[in-house]
Amino acid sequence: MAKYFGTDGFRGEANVGLNVEHAYKIGRFLGWYYGQKRANGPAKVVIGKDTRRSSYMFEYALAAGLTASGADAYLLHVTTTPSVSYVVRSEDFDGGIMISASHNPYYDNGIKLINYYGEKMDEDTIMKVEAYLDGYSGEIPYATRAKIGQTVDYAIGRNRYIGYLISLATRSYSGKKVGLDCANGSAWMIAKSVFDALGAKTYVIGNKPDGQNINAGCGSTHIENLQKFVKENGLDVGFAFDGDADRCLCVDEKGEVVDGDKILYIYGCYMKEQGELLGNKIVTTIMSNFGLYKALDAAGIEYEKTAVGDKYVYENMVSNNYRIGGEQSGHIIFRKYATTGDGILTAIKMMEVMLEKKQTLSELGAPMVAYPQVLKNVRVKDKKAAREDAAVQAAVNRVAAALGDDGRILVRESGTEPVVRVMVEAGTLEKCQEYVDSVVNTIIERGHQEA
Repeated sequence: MAKYFGTDGFRGEANVGLNVEHAYKIGRFLGWYYGQKRANGPAKVVIGKDTRRSSYMFEYALAAGLTASGADAYLLHVTTTPSVSYVVRSEDFDGGIMISASHNPYYDNGIKLINYYGEKMDEDTIMKVEAYLDGYSGEIPYATRAKIGQTVDYAIGRNRYIGYLISLATRSYSGKKVGLDCANGSAWMIAKSVFDALGAKTYVIGNKPDGQNINAGCGSTHIENLQKFVKENGLDVGFAFDGDADRCLCVDEKGEVVDGDKILYIYGCYMKEQGELLGNKIVTTIMSNFGLYKALDAAGIEYEKTAVGDKYVYENMVSNNYRIGGEQSGHIIFRKYATTGDGILTAIKMMEVMLEKKQTLSELGAPMVAYPQVLKNVRVKDKKAAREDAAVQAAVNRVAAALGDDGRILVRESGTEPVVRVMVEAGTLEKCQEYVDSVVNTIIERGHQEA
């Protein structure tokens, strides 16, 4: 199991859990590693970053490491995670790096590695990176003279990605009033450009990053702001992104949230109607709502369930040749068009269904009725110890027995934070709250909560 890299990269508080030396060494290793594999010329690696204050520091450290090992570093500057993936897979690059901690607060950051195919890096290569970080794989030679790498301003790559997104729209958005919450993050330079070019009347919030306000009271983790914005401005639809814009949550014209589960339902049904739902299946995770499965059953659509993480969703899709999958949190993968979750692409696909079927988002999602669900996160000293504590497990088992077939409880460790997540679905919100609290209180009483 990886020591530093979780399901979504190497993440931690900047210069605490993840420091500038880590970034430099990652660059050093990847520059050398890709250089060994490339038949001619220097290795070429794309770097993108979000708007966090520390992203600039990590960008320069990674570029220094790459060039010191003889690779050329192509800088996309502030951009989205899916744009890095797009540039890598569509042009002659050996790999990509995205600097972002996604939905985390500004003082955290992360390094996401992307392979030659624009996919999240394979575990074998990650383990090699980690072995170098820990000093187990020896020294890497420095490039000298003409073999020292260079940095290249590659903002044109981001512009090509914008052009690609625009090309995917099936109709003009003329006459549609669309709200965008860019989370003061990566999407702020891209999303409005796309929707303006497609003819929408675009209203934007969360588009004034200052290095510290990414995800702060905005974006997909604070969807209530977009709900209010849509209603106050009489908008047709709203889309909220996270810090690196690889996920999207929607708000319908009534101000109601359309989460990842409902997005999967809406577009899955549309694909089935179009004869494009390969295998007649949608890939979900174990966190998806009971209501999604009931609605898919009624629509005659089958589904797979994976562990939480879009990485696992994508692996299942590739293995079985499925075309759509995702998470309740808004990571949606449209495999015909992308190898990662892409928030802006998701927004475009929702607009496509609305325009082609001439229905509002609330009408499209109406057949899916979500079960009440409560999720609480507990910051803990040791995730594994907290989850495996006998008293905690007994509390979980008591809830599971009480719910029977009328609900479920799920307790899992976060792949990106020192957090245990407790989720309950039941017939009423009150029951959900009661059962979640009983488990959370046990975790706290047993002394696992972080001080």
